[in-house]
Amino acid sequence: MNPTKLFVAAAAVALTVAGAATAAALPPASTQPGVTYATDMKPIFDASCVKCHSGEKPKAHLHMDSLAGVLKGTKNGAIVKAGDSANSLIVKAIAHLTEDQDEWMPPLHNKAGIKPLTPEQIGLIRAWIDQGAK
Repeated sequence: MNPTKLFVAAAAVALTVAGAATAAALPPASTQPGVTYATDMKPIFDASCVKCHSGEKPKAHLHMDSLAGVLKGTKNGAIVKAGDSANSLIVKAIAHLTEDQDEWMPPLHNKAGIKPLTPEQIGLIRAWIDQGAK
C-alpha cells in the first residue's frame, strides 16, 4: 500500500475509534417515557443553567429559562437536535465531551459553585431530546 493510502486508512480508523469513544462516554438516554420541558427539564435547567443563561444579558445569548429559549439556541445556532440527543451540542457540553473546555456546562470552576450534571440528569435530557424536545 502506498504511504498516502496508508495514511488515509489510518486516519479513517482513528476517526472511527474517536467517534465510538465519544458515543461510549455519553450516559445512555433514560427510558422514562413522556419527558417534557415543563415537568422534567425546567427543574434541572433552573438548578444548573438559568443563573447564567437568563435575563437581559444571558451568556452566549442563550435563554434556558423557557422552552422557546432552549430551542432557539445561542447566537451561533441550535443546541438541541430534536430526535438526536447524541449529536445535540447541549448533550456534548453537559457531558463534557466537546473539544473546547470553554463549552463545558456548567463550567468546571464556575463562580456559582454549580456542580456538573449527573449521568442520570444527562440521560433524562437525552430522553427529552430523543422524544422530540417538547
